[in-house]
Amino acid sequence: MKKLLCSAAVIGLAVVATTPAHAEDGLTLDVGGYFKGYGMYTDQDDEPVAAGTGESRELDIIRNTEVHFSGETTLDNGLTVGAHIESGADNEDGFAVNETYAYFSGGWGRVNFGSEDGASYLLQVEAPSADDNIDGIRQFVNPINYAGIETGGSLAGLNVAASGSAGGLDYDQDISGAADKLTYLSPIMNGFQVGVSYTPDINDASNENALNDDDDDDELGSVYEAAVRYEGQFNNVGVIAGAGYTHAELEEQIGAQAGGDAFSDDLTAWNAGLDLDIGPFGVGVAYTINDFGDDPISATDELDEEETWVVGVDYTTGPFKLGASYLNQEGANNIAGATGNDGIEVDRYTGGVVYTYGPGMTFRGSISHAEFENVAGITGGSTDADATSVVIGTQINF
Repeated sequence: MKKLLCSAAVIGLAVVATTPAHAEDGLTLDVGGYFKGYGMYTDQDDEPVAAGTGESRELDIIRNTEVHFSGETTLDNGLTVGAHIESGADNEDGFAVNETYAYFSGGWGRVNFGSEDGASYLLQVEAPSADDNIDGIRQFVNPINYAGIETGGSLAGLNVAASGSAGGLDYDQDISGAADKLTYLSPIMNGFQVGVSYTPDINDASNENALNDDDDDDELGSVYEAAVRYEGQFNNVGVIAGAGYTHAELEEQIGAQAGGDAFSDDLTAWNAGLDLDIGPFGVGVAYTINDFGDDPISATDELDEEETWVVGVDYTTGPFKLGASYLNQEGANNIAGATGNDGIEVDRYTGGVVYTYGPGMTFRGSISHAEFENVAGITGGSTDADATSVVIGTQINF
């Protein structure tokens, strides 16, 4: 795959090098972004996670805000050159940069270079949702407090909620995250598009001017991604289908497998999805699987692979979109201190409505119910735990 990606990138760069061109004007800066803000009510099985701590707040405000800076120009030889920067703009973000990359595109396709998601995510097919900020491919706002949910411990380390209350249940295949990478996306031909990505080091999210270490014990290094996507129309049915594959290499393993090891093998992940649109109706399904590189939790025990199924439907009438989804996730037991590999099973049911009240402006409301099973086998607490949330808010794109 590395040879395929390098060949595609070389072809694109050769086109640039052999066809000198200029633009009358350089790149001009454009500013955009979004604000996603919600009021929420959550009733969850809760218990203090430590002496002196209280229960989770039932009423609260949750939000996610980003500011995007971009510039683009097209040269007189048809080459488009641009750069894109994204920064988190909420209080806890400190205006930290999330992504920063350059891109080059033309009739031969597009090359992304820098800190950006890879091909497996960029071409991934999403199932219809009630509110894609809540139950979409990537959850932007999360009304569940995993650090406080009643398990006799904490689910803050749950893989699907890796950042605690800021994480959530979603199914984006972004194993390489914002690590620096090179991605090639082909032009769309007869509805088909393919993409490949190469990430030299998965731990490099902000390598400005230094060379990374290699052969780190029990750490993942290079990541290879490939994906395909199709969009077309058959009679009155719109079809979107796709699949993606990610392979992350284990750099080194010194000595026998132990509970403190991060990984014991290469990591592999797959995704597949299908979305059908029939008039105002949409229905779709998405599937992902991740083996976590046989991440060990003891000298003889390994984590289960994580499988996720999502089914969604929606109906659009005028400015309203009504939607519902169901997510099932099994084997989500990537928790520090886990003592078994049976895995947590999560079922989430979501229904809601999105109303467009202006260009790039929507009101959103949804109800979600999540059920966590087998948490006792992971934390030693209660066998099951539930959480029900009601959220009402708005998204404003600018």
